[in-house]
Formats: sequence, structure tokens, C-alpha cells
Amino acid sequence: MAARKPGGPFVATCPTRELLDQLADKWSVLLLLALSDGPVRFNALKRKVEGITQKMLGQTLRRLERNGLVERRVFATVPVTVEYEVTPLGRSLYGIVDAIRNWSIDHIGVVQKARERFDSARDREQDATGGARPMRGRGR
Repeated sequence: MAARKPGGPFVATCPTRELLDQLADKWSVLLLLALSDGPVRFNALKRKVEGITQKMLGQTLRRLERNGLVERRVFATVPVTVEYEVTPLGRSLYGIVDAIRNWSIDHIGVVQKARERFDSARDREQDATGGARPMRGRGR
């Protein structure tokens, strides 16, 4: 294992920042999950991952490919067929991605209640201040 740079991703110039940004991206996680059963064509991925635009699908797949997590294969058919498949490096993330998915499923109820409490408290706070948000953290 390579020596870790002091400060790691907290340092602005650390190359892991860009990778962490992609790994934490919802579309990247969903696409890795969508590809977990084997190769999938572009349009089938678009249908499988509801809400993703064609542009975002293309951008995310290119980033995953650039980082070595997904492989793109073009077949000389009419029309051209393009398939995407997770690489061995991408498969090494499955334990982590699956754990995040399972955590989300197991805790969504608690998270939704926390959101409701937060939103309700914020609404009461705004009602009490006439819609103005109090300034915090500025010594006032």
C-alpha cells in the first residue's frame, strides 16, 4: 500500500478528492448497482435508472470509464451496439456500495423523521422571526 499523504483528501491538491467526489455521486452509485449483474446497453441503463438524463448518463459513464471502474465495449452492428460492464477494480467497490444501499434501506425511516423534525423546527423559527433567518456564528 502506498504511503498516505498527511491530510489526505483534506488537502486541496490531493488527487483522491476527484475520485471521492465521483464515488459519493448518486448517479455513480446507482450505475454501479445497475451494472452489478453484468453488461448493460446504454439505453437499457437509462431505462433502469429512473430520472437520469441521457446527458448525465453519458457523463457519469465516461467518468467511471476514465477512472477504470467501467469498461465500454462497442460492437460493429447496425445500429452500433454499446455495452458497459464493471471492471475488476469497479467490482472491488461492490461491498462498499452494497453496504451503503443496505444502510439507506435500513435507516430511511429514521432519516425521514429527522428531516421532518428539522423542517418543522426551521418553519417555526422562520415564523417567529417573520421569515428572516437569524444570523449564527458571527458573534451577534
